[in-house]
Amino acid sequence: MKLIRSLLLLACLALVVAGAWLYFYSTTPLAARATTEDVSLKAGSSLRSVGLQLVQQGVLPEPWSFEVLVRLFGKAGDIKAGNYQIAAGTTPYQLLITLTNGNTTQASITFIEGWTFQQMRAALNAHESVRHMTMAYTDQQILAEVGATEEIAEGLFFPDTYYFTPQSSDKDILKRAYTTMQQKLSTAWAGRDAGLPYATPYQALIMASIIEKETGRAVERPQIAGVFLNRLRLGMRLQTDPTVIYGVGERFDGNLRKKDLLLDTPYNTYTRAGLPPTPIAMPGLGAIEAALHPMKTKALYFVGKGDGSHEFSSTLAEHNRAVVQYQLRPNRAR
Repeated sequence: MKLIRSLLLLACLALVVAGAWLYFYSTTPLAARATTEDVSLKAGSSLRSVGLQLVQQGVLPEPWSFEVLVRLFGKAGDIKAGNYQIAAGTTPYQLLITLTNGNTTQASITFIEGWTFQQMRAALNAHESVRHMTMAYTDQQILAEVGATEEIAEGLFFPDTYYFTPQSSDKDILKRAYTTMQQKLSTAWAGRDAGLPYATPYQALIMASIIEKETGRAVERPQIAGVFLNRLRLGMRLQTDPTVIYGVGERFDGNLRKKDLLLDTPYNTYTRAGLPPTPIAMPGLGAIEAALHPMKTKALYFVGKGDGSHEFSSTLAEHNRAVVQYQLRPNRAR
């Protein structure tokens, strides 16, 4: 009988401790990594995968406590797919309610891979749900607002879909896009291949922007990167049309002419060796990864086939034949 009373006492004590932990944990604000954190949950995500994603994004310090909380409330199967904004100071209980009630954000803006900064600004300025505060700002003023140390804005903002509460300021969205690019680039740079001819992550970003503009086919990006790195190592000029077009600027009318290729601008990689001084567009993560993990190839040239793909060649003679096949005789291109 005495043993039974002791066991009951221990059980009651355990319940009290568990209840105290549950109350303390569920009502203590989480230390989010940023003012707001965008969380996009895919359909069919398990509670375990959601917890790990929240840890990876800096919302939770570890997944187990939140998983226990969700299961104690019987909500393990109620987490809904969608896009959420998790504010700093959110408690685990509030997070549980948000994710199980499906309180998703309703406004979003998408910045496309390969866009220039001016195209990005135009999209922000035209968005009806954005509170416009930077429309009259110069690019340099925007860089100061987001805490950037760079002098040119091109390529510094990560192309993605950003979700926000209606009437959030364009400053906040720009800062999130800048911070996201810094985080993505830093992580990719830390895991880069050895022996790459980049002195800084910024140089890799420049290369990634060129890769982004050269091909829309993900499978070709590492090979395009391999060609350009081969040229850099050999001291060849990159000779890539997208940089020339960027240098021509607003004067470009859609047709690249010989005079454009001869116009010497800082971005003309036909007249100048090495990388251009800045990125020429916003590269996506695929292009960044390609720049830092290029394919090992002997190819030095490539030419468009007319269907969005390219023919790669390791000698000038092979390249010239490919040009004849795919450019000068377009009826043969397939």
